[in-house]
Amino acid sequence: MRKKWRINRRMIHPKLRLRGSIIRFFIPHFTEKKFRIMNAFMDRFFKGKIKARKADCREAYVKRADGSELRLCIYSGKNQMGKVPGVLWIHGGGYAIGVPEIEIPFVNRLMGKMDCVIVSPDYTRSTEAPYPAALEDCYLALLWMKDHAQECGIRENQLFTGGESAGGGLAAALSLLARDRGEVAIAFQMLLYPMLDDRMVMESARNNDAPVWNTKSNACAWKLYLGELYGSDEVPAYAAPARAHDYRNMPPTCTMAGTIEPFFDETREYVKRLKESGTKVRFKKFPECYHGFDIVASKSSVGKAAIQYYRNAFRYAAEHFFAEQKKR
Repeated sequence: MRKKWRINRRMIHPKLRLRGSIIRFFIPHFTEKKFRIMNAFMDRFFKGKIKARKADCREAYVKRADGSELRLCIYSGKNQMGKVPGVLWIHGGGYAIGVPEIEIPFVNRLMGKMDCVIVSPDYTRSTEAPYPAALEDCYLALLWMKDHAQECGIRENQLFTGGESAGGGLAAALSLLARDRGEVAIAFQMLLYPMLDDRMVMESARNNDAPVWNTKSNACAWKLYLGELYGSDEVPAYAAPARAHDYRNMPPTCTMAGTIEPFFDETREYVKRLKESGTKVRFKKFPECYHGFDIVASKSSVGKAAIQYYRNAFRYAAEHFFAEQKKR
């Protein structure tokens, strides 16, 4: 067993090597400055400018407690018939970067597999404010989705959450928060290579220099997200779901991770603890794959296999998983 996760070219899946090498050359790791530059670019060229091919798109705005507004991107089927599952899909980006529009490929894939309504929040990034700003935004969006289920054509007993990377981490935290607050029942969560553990003590998270996302990027992102909490024992499970002690009554879960990425071990441990708590879990590991491989190499054989895996899991959830909301 390796003590250090130094990822050389031969350890990467053959179909992912070239793109991984290019990415690692141009962005060896992320810094706060790079996060801010990418956000400025996305805000200028992505926000409000990219539409989903398989969905009608609209925006809604929800007031926060401080009077500011949270933007929601809402995607519904062009020929939606009757009520369908509602999915709160949370974008990734290390909690630090991104806009809902970067998730359009996921929107197209999910809606191409099963009729649904997808709500994607433009949550507060850590470059703007640390935890709990992003989580509270996502919870506000979840409440909005529940309260507007009727007008959006959503089945109230099929509220799903999901996301990739930090979006998966936020979805996992949101499931804990919703369980404990008792205001919304989540029927299913789909967490793609989720960002769960700020401690970075598990083997795959230490000294990992894989392409796309590595230990240096991970440490920088957690420092920004946690702010003054970083490095302390005071980090709550709602910030880093791997720190939770009680996983009972969590929603059925689908997750996946590549075996050479920093989040592999924490995802595997999260799956183990969910299973021990009695939660239904579907987990697939992808050998020799780095973080976000299905995004950067979606046309590769392994990228297609990952996409097919979570699309099938989503269809299964839409046909089998329900959670009744409590009457007010």
